[in-house]
Amino acid sequence: MAVHSKLQDITNRVIERSSESRSTYLSRMRAAQSKGPSRAHLSCSGQAHAYAAAGPDQDTLATGSNGNLGIVTAYNDMLSAHQPFERFPEVLRKAARSVGGTAQVAGGVPAMCDGVTQGEAGMELSLFSRDVIAMAAGVALSHNVFDAAVFLGVCDKIVPGLVIGAQTFGHLPAVFVPAGPMTSGLENDEKAKIRQQFAAGEVGRDKLMAAEMAAYHGPGTCTFFGTANTNQMLMEFMGLHLPGSSFVTPNTEMREALTAEAARRALSLSALGNSYTPVCDILDEKAFVNGMVGLMATGGSTNLLIHLVAMARAGGIILTPEDFSDVSDLVPLLARVYPNGLADVNHFHAAGGLSYLIGQLLNGGLLHPDTKTVAGEGLEHYTQEPFLQNGELTWRPGTAQSLNPKILSPLSEPFQKSGGLKRLKGSLGTGVIKVSAVAPEFHIIEAPARVFHSQEDAKAAFKAGELTGDVIVVVRFQGPKANGMPELHSLTPMLAILQGRGQKVALVTDGRMSGASGKVPAAIHVCPEALDGGPIAYVQDGDMVRLDATTGRLDILTEGVMERASATADLSDNEHGTGRELFAPFRAAVGAADNGAAVFGW
Repeated sequence: MAVHSKLQDITNRVIERSSESRSTYLSRMRAAQSKGPSRAHLSCSGQAHAYAAAGPDQDTLATGSNGNLGIVTAYNDMLSAHQPFERFPEVLRKAARSVGGTAQVAGGVPAMCDGVTQGEAGMELSLFSRDVIAMAAGVALSHNVFDAAVFLGVCDKIVPGLVIGAQTFGHLPAVFVPAGPMTSGLENDEKAKIRQQFAAGEVGRDKLMAAEMAAYHGPGTCTFFGTANTNQMLMEFMGLHLPGSSFVTPNTEMREALTAEAARRALSLSALGNSYTPVCDILDEKAFVNGMVGLMATGGSTNLLIHLVAMARAGGIILTPEDFSDVSDLVPLLARVYPNGLADVNHFHAAGGLSYLIGQLLNGGLLHPDTKTVAGEGLEHYTQEPFLQNGELTWRPGTAQSLNPKILSPLSEPFQKSGGLKRLKGSLGTGVIKVSAVAPEFHIIEAPARVFHSQEDAKAAFKAGELTGDVIVVVRFQGPKANGMPELHSLTPMLAILQGRGQKVALVTDGRMSGASGKVPAAIHVCPEALDGGPIAYVQDGDMVRLDATTGRLDILTEGVMERASATADLSDNEHGTGRELFAPFRAAVGAADNGAAVFGW
């Protein structure tokens, strides 16, 4: 089916806007390509250093001309999602040897867990960790001895950082390798209920801890549809995963087969063969538009509104908030996965998963079908599912029907006519709201503001019983320049309790919420941020604020607000401790949230 005219218009707009920067980027990548296999240009001493510890691969590296695969890994065993990566390098090495190639761990990148740091000082490093990861990936590949690369990463800032790093070496083929979700544990709605009961003082910490351990109980990605699983979805929509590989659980025969195939596929795409497909050719304007479509169709994480912009700019592609808004208006919501429903990603995968979803969108003209991918030419490859036949990996067409219409809907009967994210604009600045889990009666909130300069102060006011009646909680000085733009997800139980009491409540902040932003309306990523003197810095307790997700408005209704002196905040406590002193240069250099909140000068 032909691409929808409105989707093509959005894409043409992105192409035109990006023409100069994209051309500059591609010319650099072509220049890097023209130099040929990297390690051939090293001195004998340089090559000897690179091969000294390669064991059984040393002779092949020194005398052969087969491909050498660089492994960039985010392994650590503190993150459940990344613990399975411990074994992946050996699987990748063996697979590379099976086709006459070699593989080496090029380097590791940091990987932090926002679930651990929620509400803690460490969260102020979280967003900046994306750019650290990109730089670390650049260092890993800077030895310039690789013909292709695989990237092992899953969670929130890790995949975006790895994508930025991969595009810096965009002349190399790149395959992204997931670890898969943990098996299903305590149901997400039950976990959320116990969190609210704890916040209200109805249950003790022993019951809370038992619930959390039952939910997060083994290796793999958290099973709700937060930023980590949104990342995995995007890697298929954008053609960097093997088809159907995102949501296969760890430590299974299928997971290992897909990991081995990733090594073989990456080497097959190198310039040494006949199917050269560098990542700079995969991640073009159409791929990023497809990524935005996937984000809207699944009701994915609001964090990707920042990350996709930064990822695109690394390849010379300029995305704007209006692009996301227009895609959201066009693309319906086709998935109900927690927090937008009761199902987790394992249920989503069983119901037909990404192959069904991509098939529906392709048939409706809501995806570009002619993109390059690691699976070959065309996104049609991603309507297939992997199977093991006599121990060999193969792909077959995925289901043409949803196996659970409560989780996955056909395009003809969407859960919502528009996507899960809405752009906001008004006298309070610009922002975004995730509405896919917000009940329609809460899409418009008009209430007096209660203003805080930290989430701790907001929670203290709640515990003191001060947040009565309808209220819009404003938490400011949480932007990237102020304190690294932490997620404020620890406010979610408190706000949900207020809403459950019958109060009309919303959050307005220049910070972020988790990819698990749920049923409470939250206007986030407000720009300009308070530290830059944005309108949010002028709001006072009692000012009337209106959040209207139906028309996309975010306004201060009180007269004369901008005639006041703007608020200031003592941010000295945010400048040290838990590593924050090391990130002062980042806070000083970071761009605005709507430009990707990056420290790079694209």
